[in-house]
Amino acid sequence: MRKILLLAVLIVSIATASFAQKNQSFSSGKFSIGIDPGIPVGSSSDFSSFVLGADIKYSLPAAQNFDVSLSAGYSVFLGKTVDIGGTSFSYSDLKAFPIKLAGRYNFNGRTGFFGEFGVGAAFIQDGGGTAFVYAPGVGYALDGGFEVGARYEGWSKDGTVGQIGFRLAYTFH
Repeated sequence: MRKILLLAVLIVSIATASFAQKNQSFSSGKFSIGIDPGIPVGSSSDFSSFVLGADIKYSLPAAQNFDVSLSAGYSVFLGKTVDIGGTSFSYSDLKAFPIKLAGRYNFNGRTGFFGEFGVGAAFIQDGGGTAFVYAPGVGYALDGGFEVGARYEGWSKDGTVGQIGFRLAYTFH
């Protein structure tokens, strides 16, 4: 719980500091909220068939067509049931709070195609510790604040848990 509180304080602090910049207006930074379903890949597909997630992201323009962002979310690799020699075995869900810092290049301005690369940490519940997160991806920002994207996201700690993740989001203007 302390990690969640620390994350909330960190996001609010970064947002407040960015709004306080002399040449920066409140409207330049933007929050978005997204749903993040995914498909486990590699050895992750041995214990999970689907990933559910959601996140909130704060993006701030850093240069022309380039944004930096901080996101925090919750992801669950849903455990699946497998049949081994006539005996069913159910894997537990893998739950985590991923936090990522990302850079995003917008190829056509604020709408259109973009490429993004994020790094951070996933705080795994139930004593799982912390994993390094990396997430390269692409997407398309639509007029009206909606965006869709796809990424590979890997959590690296004593091996890698990976997914092909998708994001459907709405940006508040």
